Amino acid sequence: MSSLDDRSDQDLLSLHVDGDPDAFGEIVRRHRDRLWAVALRTLGDREEAADAVQDALVSAYRAADTFRGQSAVTTWLHRITVNACLDRARKATSRRTSPVAETERLEQLLEPEESAAAPAERKDLHRELLGALRTLPEEQRAALVLVDMQGYPVAEAAEILDIPTGTVKSRCARGRARLLPLVTHLRTDDGGSEPASRGRNRAQGTSVPPTAGPKDKGAVKGGGGRA
Repeated sequence: MSSLDDRSDQDLLSLHVDGDPDAFGEIVRRHRDRLWAVALRTLGDREEAADAVQDALVSAYRAADTFRGQSAVTTWLHRITVNACLDRARKATSRRTSPVAETERLEQLLEPEESAAAPAERKDLHRELLGALRTLPEEQRAALVLVDMQGYPVAEAAEILDIPTGTVKSRCARGRARLLPLVTHLRTDDGGSEPASRGRNRAQGTSVPPTAGPKDKGAVKGGGGRA
């Protein structure tokens, strides 16, 4: 019997549907860090992000038999996770900011993952940026997190969000315009923090909290399910 490590995501999902008790756990192991990063940036709160990822994984666990292979498994998981985050974010109080014309990529200001050993001032920067993100409308926040912070191409972000690429671009532009007045004071004297290498090729951090896993099936609250 071959190791699950050697199987593709789609094979693992099929094995899970067929009753393999370990296949879905391997999918979670592969993708949880990125799902966590998206949830944390979208919601800006560790507890809410952990709950959203939990909701999404339970939803994916239950809805695995609806997956038709029209997108990558990782895209499907991200879509469910983003939907779970937006469900939670829509319940939060919206705060308004004034838009400006300036635009640029946010990754110049924030590394994708902050390790436990990060300097205190870097952690303060991280917290301030997450707080600024929370002031954005949920849809703009989700687009910015995927494109500017996680490094997904616009076309892939559009697939995850299930919207046209032009809508992703416009949401990112509007989100940047709203956000930049809130974060420009955080730049270092040399013009900003060092830019990091792009998106999903970056090393993942070690701060992902343990998840209760899909066994806690009663926790699901919808969480997306658009397969």
